[in-house]
Amino acid sequence: MTKIDLRTEIKEFLSSRRARITPEQAGLPAYGGNRRVKGLRREEVALLAGVSVDYYVRMERGSLAGASDGVLDALASALKLDEAERDHLFHLARQSKTPSSPRRRRPAATVRLALQQVLDAITDAPAWICNGRYDVLATNHLARALYSPVLADPRRPANTARFVYLDPEPAKTFFVDYDQIARDAAAKLRMEAGRNPHDEELIALVGELSTRSELFRQRWASQDVRLHRSGRKRLHHPVVGQLDLDVESMELTTEPGLLLTIYTAPAGTTTADGLALLASWAASQEKLVQ
Repeated sequence: MTKIDLRTEIKEFLSSRRARITPEQAGLPAYGGNRRVKGLRREEVALLAGVSVDYYVRMERGSLAGASDGVLDALASALKLDEAERDHLFHLARQSKTPSSPRRRRPAATVRLALQQVLDAITDAPAWICNGRYDVLATNHLARALYSPVLADPRRPANTARFVYLDPEPAKTFFVDYDQIARDAAAKLRMEAGRNPHDEELIALVGELSTRSELFRQRWASQDVRLHRSGRKRLHHPVVGQLDLDVESMELTTEPGLLLTIYTAPAGTTTADGLALLASWAASQEKLVQ
Protein backbone atom coordinates (compact mmCIF):
# COMPACT_ATOMS: atom_id res chain seq x y z
CA MET A 1 0.00 0.00 0.00
CA THR A 2 1.46 3.34 -1.09
CA LYS A 3 -1.38 5.60 -0.01
CA ILE A 4 -4.78 5.71 1.62
CA ASP A 5 -7.19 7.10 -0.97
CA LEU A 6 -10.02 9.01 0.70
CA ARG A 7 -12.49 8.64 -2.15
CA THR A 8 -11.98 4.88 -2.17
CA GLU A 9 -12.27 4.74 1.63
CA ILE A 10 -15.57 6.63 1.53
CA LYS A 11 -16.96 4.56 -1.34
CA GLU A 12 -16.12 1.21 0.22
CA PHE A 13 -17.24 2.23 3.70
CA LEU A 14 -20.64 3.55 2.63
CA SER A 15 -21.33 0.70 0.20
CA SER A 16 -20.37 -1.91 2.82
CA ARG A 17 -22.66 -0.33 5.43
CA ARG A 18 -25.52 -0.10 2.90
CA ALA A 19 -25.10 -3.75 1.91
CA ARG A 20 -25.68 -5.06 5.42
CA ILE A 21 -29.13 -3.50 5.94
CA THR A 22 -32.26 -5.10 4.51
CA PRO A 23 -35.35 -3.05 3.62
CA GLU A 24 -37.19 -4.79 6.46
CA GLN A 25 -34.53 -3.67 8.95
CA ALA A 26 -34.85 -0.12 7.63
CA GLY A 27 -38.64 -0.18 7.89
CA LEU A 28 -39.15 -0.10 4.12
CA PRO A 29 -41.33 -2.34 1.98
CA ALA A 30 -39.32 -4.85 -0.07
CA TYR A 31 -40.95 -4.62 -3.50
CA GLY A 32 -40.23 -7.48 -5.85
CA GLY A 33 -38.77 -10.85 -5.01
CA ASN A 34 -35.59 -10.54 -7.08
CA ARG A 35 -33.43 -7.73 -5.77
CA ARG A 36 -30.16 -7.39 -7.65
CA VAL A 37 -28.31 -5.69 -4.81
CA LYS A 38 -27.40 -6.94 -1.36
CA GLY A 39 -28.97 -4.76 1.27
CA LEU A 40 -30.46 -1.35 0.52
CA ARG A 41 -30.52 0.31 -2.88
CA ARG A 42 -28.95 3.73 -3.20
CA GLU A 43 -32.35 5.33 -3.75
CA GLU A 44 -33.58 3.74 -0.53
CA VAL A 45 -30.68 5.20 1.44
CA ALA A 46 -31.36 8.59 -0.14
CA LEU A 47 -35.02 8.35 0.89
CA LEU A 48 -34.12 7.45 4.48
CA ALA A 49 -31.50 10.22 4.71
CA GLY A 50 -33.79 12.84 3.16
CA VAL A 51 -31.48 13.71 0.26
CA SER A 52 -31.78 13.36 -3.49
CA VAL A 53 -30.66 10.15 -5.15
CA ASP A 54 -28.07 12.06 -7.19
CA TYR A 55 -26.64 13.62 -4.04
CA TYR A 56 -26.32 10.29 -2.26
CA VAL A 57 -24.73 8.70 -5.34
CA ARG A 58 -22.11 11.48 -5.35
CA MET A 59 -21.43 10.85 -1.65
CA GLU A 60 -21.05 7.12 -2.13
CA ARG A 61 -18.65 7.76 -5.00
CA GLY A 62 -16.38 9.44 -2.50
CA SER A 63 -17.51 13.07 -2.40
CA LEU A 64 -18.24 14.13 1.18
CA ALA A 65 -16.53 17.53 1.04
CA GLY A 66 -19.77 19.54 0.88
CA ALA A 67 -21.83 17.45 3.28
CA SER A 68 -23.12 19.34 6.32
CA ASP A 69 -23.19 17.85 9.80
CA GLY A 70 -26.95 17.54 9.47
CA VAL A 71 -26.67 15.52 6.29
CA LEU A 72 -23.99 13.32 7.82
CA ASP A 73 -26.17 12.72 10.89
CA ALA A 74 -29.10 11.79 8.65
CA LEU A 75 -26.90 9.45 6.64
CA ALA A 76 -25.56 7.83 9.80
CA SER A 77 -29.13 7.23 10.99
CA ALA A 78 -30.20 5.84 7.62
CA LEU A 79 -27.31 3.37 7.62
CA LYS A 80 -27.79 2.54 11.32
CA LEU A 81 -24.16 3.39 12.10
CA ASP A 82 -22.91 2.75 15.61
CA GLU A 83 -20.84 5.33 17.52
CA ALA A 84 -17.51 4.25 16.03
CA GLU A 85 -18.91 4.14 12.49
CA ARG A 86 -20.50 7.56 12.88
CA ASP A 87 -17.22 9.02 14.13
CA HIS A 88 -15.43 7.39 11.20
CA LEU A 89 -17.90 8.93 8.73
CA PHE A 90 -17.31 12.37 10.22
CA HIS A 91 -13.52 11.84 10.15
CA LEU A 92 -13.69 10.95 6.45
CA ALA A 93 -15.85 14.00 5.72
CA ARG A 94 -13.54 16.27 7.69
CA GLN A 95 -10.50 14.97 5.81
CA SER A 96 -12.36 15.46 2.50
CA LYS A 97 -12.73 19.16 3.30
CA THR A 98 -8.97 19.51 3.81
CA PRO A 99 -7.01 20.37 0.65
CA SER A 100 -5.21 17.27 -0.59
CA SER A 101 -1.56 17.06 0.30
CA PRO A 102 1.23 14.57 -0.26
CA ARG A 103 2.00 11.95 2.33
CA ARG A 104 3.86 13.41 5.24
CA ARG A 105 5.96 11.83 7.94
CA ARG A 106 4.66 12.71 11.34
CA PRO A 107 7.28 13.65 13.92
CA ALA A 108 8.53 10.66 15.87
CA ALA A 109 6.25 10.21 18.87
CA THR A 110 8.03 10.67 22.15
CA VAL A 111 6.68 10.50 25.66
CA ARG A 112 7.52 13.37 27.99
CA LEU A 113 9.55 12.59 31.10
CA ALA A 114 6.62 13.66 33.29
CA LEU A 115 4.38 11.04 31.64
CA GLN A 116 7.01 8.34 32.14
CA GLN A 117 7.13 9.37 35.80
CA VAL A 118 3.34 8.91 35.98
CA LEU A 119 3.70 5.41 34.55
CA ASP A 120 6.48 4.56 36.98
CA ALA A 121 4.36 5.79 39.89
CA ILE A 122 1.75 3.13 39.06
CA THR A 123 3.38 0.21 40.83
CA ASP A 124 0.56 -2.33 41.24
CA ALA A 125 -0.87 -2.39 37.72
CA PRO A 126 0.56 -2.69 34.20
CA ALA A 127 0.32 0.69 32.45
CA TRP A 128 1.61 1.93 29.14
CA ILE A 129 1.16 4.59 26.46
CA CYS A 130 0.58 3.86 22.79
CA ASN A 131 -0.52 5.77 19.70
CA GLY A 132 -3.26 5.06 17.18
CA ARG A 133 -0.93 2.78 15.19
CA TYR A 134 -0.53 0.45 18.19
CA ASP A 135 3.10 1.51 18.72
CA VAL A 136 4.07 0.87 22.35
CA LEU A 137 5.82 4.13 23.30
CA ALA A 138 6.30 3.88 27.06
CA THR A 139 5.64 1.34 29.82
CA ASN A 140 6.00 0.85 33.54
CA HIS A 141 7.83 -2.16 34.94
CA LEU A 142 4.71 -4.34 35.21
CA ALA A 143 3.65 -3.59 31.64
CA ARG A 144 7.13 -4.54 30.42
CA ALA A 145 6.78 -7.84 32.25
CA LEU A 146 3.20 -8.46 31.14
CA TYR A 147 3.84 -7.63 27.49
CA SER A 148 7.16 -9.43 27.31
CA PRO A 149 5.94 -11.60 24.37
CA VAL A 150 5.03 -8.45 22.40
CA LEU A 151 8.24 -6.66 23.38
CA ALA A 152 10.35 -9.65 22.32
CA ASP A 153 10.36 -8.15 18.81
CA PRO A 154 13.64 -6.20 18.57
CA ARG A 155 12.04 -3.51 16.41
CA ARG A 156 11.29 -0.30 18.27
CA PRO A 157 8.76 0.88 18.92
CA ALA A 158 7.19 -2.53 19.39
CA ASN A 159 3.79 -2.74 17.73
CA THR A 160 0.89 -4.80 19.03
CA ALA A 161 -0.88 -5.08 15.66
CA ARG A 162 2.32 -6.39 14.06
CA PHE A 163 2.62 -8.97 16.84
CA VAL A 164 -1.02 -10.06 16.42
CA TYR A 165 -0.84 -10.54 12.67
CA LEU A 166 2.78 -11.37 11.92
CA ASP A 167 3.53 -13.60 14.94
CA PRO A 168 0.21 -15.46 15.06
CA GLU A 169 1.34 -18.53 17.01
CA PRO A 170 2.73 -16.70 20.07
CA ALA A 171 -0.08 -14.15 19.71
CA LYS A 172 -2.73 -16.89 19.85
CA THR A 173 -1.10 -18.21 23.02
CA PHE A 174 -0.83 -14.79 24.64
CA PHE A 175 -4.26 -13.42 23.71
CA VAL A 176 -6.85 -15.92 24.92
CA ASP A 177 -9.52 -14.31 22.72
CA TYR A 178 -7.24 -14.02 19.71
CA ASP A 179 -9.95 -13.78 17.03
CA GLN A 180 -11.60 -10.83 18.77
CA ILE A 181 -8.24 -9.14 19.35
CA ALA A 182 -7.39 -9.52 15.65
CA ARG A 183 -10.74 -8.03 14.60
CA ASP A 184 -10.33 -5.13 17.02
CA ALA A 185 -6.77 -4.37 15.92
CA ALA A 186 -7.72 -4.06 12.26
CA ALA A 187 -10.85 -2.07 13.09
CA LYS A 188 -8.93 0.41 15.25
CA LEU A 189 -6.28 0.83 12.56
CA ARG A 190 -9.07 1.52 10.05
CA MET A 191 -10.44 4.15 12.47
CA GLU A 192 -6.97 5.73 12.67
CA ALA A 193 -6.77 5.78 8.87
CA GLY A 194 -9.91 7.90 8.80
CA ARG A 195 -8.39 10.34 11.28
CA ASN A 196 -4.93 10.50 9.70
CA PRO A 197 -5.03 9.28 6.08
CA HIS A 198 -1.71 10.96 5.30
CA ASP A 199 0.23 9.38 8.18
CA GLU A 200 3.18 7.78 6.42
CA GLU A 201 3.98 5.39 9.27
CA LEU A 202 0.36 4.18 9.34
CA ILE A 203 0.36 3.67 5.56
CA ALA A 204 3.59 1.66 5.84
CA LEU A 205 2.19 -0.48 8.67
CA VAL A 206 -1.05 -1.25 6.83
CA GLY A 207 0.96 -2.06 3.72
CA GLU A 208 3.25 -4.40 5.63
CA LEU A 209 0.38 -6.20 7.32
CA SER A 210 -1.58 -6.45 4.06
CA THR A 211 1.41 -7.92 2.25
CA ARG A 212 2.28 -10.49 4.89
CA SER A 213 -1.03 -11.52 6.46
CA GLU A 214 -4.05 -12.96 4.65
CA LEU A 215 -6.05 -12.63 7.87
CA PHE A 216 -5.29 -8.92 8.05
CA ARG A 217 -6.33 -8.47 4.42
CA GLN A 218 -9.67 -10.07 5.23
CA ARG A 219 -10.18 -7.99 8.36
CA TRP A 220 -9.14 -4.76 6.61
CA ALA A 221 -11.50 -5.41 3.70
CA SER A 222 -14.46 -5.68 6.11
CA GLN A 223 -14.36 -1.87 6.57
CA ASP A 224 -15.18 -2.36 10.27
CA VAL A 225 -14.12 0.35 12.72
CA ARG A 226 -13.88 0.37 16.49
CA LEU A 227 -13.19 2.86 19.27
CA HIS A 228 -10.70 2.26 22.06
CA ARG A 229 -12.87 1.24 24.97
CA SER A 230 -12.66 0.03 28.52
CA GLY A 231 -13.52 -3.59 29.07
CA ARG A 232 -12.06 -7.01 29.87
CA LYS A 233 -9.05 -8.76 28.38
CA ARG A 234 -7.81 -12.29 28.93
CA LEU A 235 -4.08 -12.87 28.57
CA HIS A 236 -1.97 -15.98 29.09
CA HIS A 237 1.45 -14.97 30.37
CA PRO A 238 4.27 -17.53 29.93
CA VAL A 239 5.29 -17.22 33.60
CA VAL A 240 2.13 -16.59 35.63
CA GLY A 241 -0.54 -18.15 33.43
CA GLN A 242 -3.96 -16.72 32.59
CA LEU A 243 -4.91 -13.24 33.75
CA ASP A 244 -8.48 -11.90 33.42
CA LEU A 245 -7.91 -8.17 33.50
CA ASP A 246 -10.06 -5.05 33.62
CA VAL A 247 -8.91 -2.54 31.02
CA GLU A 248 -9.19 1.23 31.25
CA SER A 249 -8.09 3.21 28.20
CA MET A 250 -8.12 6.99 28.04
CA GLU A 251 -6.91 9.55 25.57
CA LEU A 252 -4.30 11.98 26.86
CA THR A 253 -5.77 15.42 26.28
CA THR A 254 -2.37 17.05 26.63
CA GLU A 255 -0.86 14.69 24.03
CA PRO A 256 -3.35 14.33 21.14
CA GLY A 257 -3.15 10.91 19.52
CA LEU A 258 -1.71 9.12 22.55
CA LEU A 259 -3.61 6.65 24.70
CA LEU A 260 -2.95 5.58 28.30
CA THR A 261 -4.00 2.01 29.13
CA ILE A 262 -4.04 0.44 32.59
CA TYR A 263 -4.82 -3.19 33.50
CA THR A 264 -6.21 -3.98 36.95
CA ALA A 265 -7.88 -6.81 38.86
CA PRO A 266 -10.12 -6.81 41.97
CA ALA A 267 -8.28 -7.53 45.20
CA GLY A 268 -8.41 -11.11 46.36
CA THR A 269 -8.91 -12.61 42.91
CA THR A 270 -6.67 -15.13 41.19
CA THR A 271 -5.69 -12.48 38.67
CA ALA A 272 -4.67 -10.05 41.44
CA ASP A 273 -2.46 -12.79 42.86
CA GLY A 274 -1.08 -13.35 39.37
CA LEU A 275 -0.19 -9.67 39.02
CA ALA A 276 1.62 -9.79 42.38
CA LEU A 277 3.55 -12.84 41.19
CA LEU A 278 4.32 -11.06 37.94
CA ALA A 279 5.70 -8.09 39.87
CA SER A 280 7.94 -10.41 41.89
CA TRP A 281 9.16 -12.13 38.73
CA ALA A 282 9.83 -8.77 37.04
CA ALA A 283 11.87 -7.61 40.04
CA SER A 284 13.94 -10.79 39.94
CA GLN A 285 14.58 -10.34 36.23
CA GLU A 286 15.75 -6.77 36.78
CA LYS A 287 18.18 -7.97 39.49
CA LEU A 288 19.58 -10.54 37.05
CA VAL A 289 20.18 -7.82 34.47
CA GLN A 290 21.94 -5.65 37.03
